[in-house]
Amino acid sequence: MSIPIEVIVNAGSGSVAGAETKRVLEELFAKNGVAAVVHVAHDALELIGFSRRASRSVTETLVAAGGDGTIGAVAGEVFKTGKVLGVIPLGTLNNFSKDLGIPQNLEDAVRVIAENHIRKIDAAEVNGRIFINNSSIGLYPQLVRRREKRQRLGYGKWRAAFWAALRVLNISPFFAARLETGDERRIVRTPFVFVGNNAYEMELFRVGRRARLDDGRLSVYFLHRSSRRGLLALALRALFGRLRQTKDFEEMETAEITIETRKDRLLVAFDGEVEKLDTPLVYKIHPQSLRVIAPRPGETEN
Repeated sequence: MSIPIEVIVNAGSGSVAGAETKRVLEELFAKNGVAAVVHVAHDALELIGFSRRASRSVTETLVAAGGDGTIGAVAGEVFKTGKVLGVIPLGTLNNFSKDLGIPQNLEDAVRVIAENHIRKIDAAEVNGRIFINNSSIGLYPQLVRRREKRQRLGYGKWRAAFWAALRVLNISPFFAARLETGDERRIVRTPFVFVGNNAYEMELFRVGRRARLDDGRLSVYFLHRSSRRGLLALALRALFGRLRQTKDFEEMETAEITIETRKDRLLVAFDGEVEKLDTPLVYKIHPQSLRVIAPRPGETEN
């Protein structure tokens, strides 16, 4: 009898219906001839607990069912143990699964896992925390924190996000940071620094997507010497895929970067989650260090 894979479902993800999702996944895996143990995590502590226990078990494959934050959390445990990561997209954006070419419906995503085609991709790290998509400081993590506080007061997600954006822009969003790579040192005043696990596309209809997940580089983006009006212009250019035409928008490529600010601790976003980390922030790339299940070449969805 084969060793079951372990599936960790985030009950807080956008399209999860708790016990119903668990039942559907068990049936789909059985239909594809795969033995699977499905766990439903109802909060972040359960999610991490299930991930750690599964990473120490005899199973070879851990499947994350949820959004990018869920997948990032499970991927961190997979990275430590050298196991294999499977992905079932159940979140709102599902950027990582789209970049991998994984189908966005349950039945086909489970079929991909059953086929068990494994590829190696890069993992990125900030101060020991693994992330699969991107990490940022400045505007975005502040916006997320304020949005979450508003949601706890009963506001809907988009209304809370709009309120949070107004609040963040109402205060001075700019801060000084020193960016240091192996051969370059920059001091900038910026509203954000965005670090991507591989390069992000900036063209219309492809903004926020990555053509490569195994190129072995971090992409660093920041806005330099701008104003609140410049931020609004940047948002419009991002919407229409014209970021690289903004004169104050800069980008770097590196295998490692250290970011220092005047603060001892900073709010840092990674894969949509936010946490305070000690400074300096040290970002690194780990080339082809994460084994993931993905569609076979030629079967990738765009």
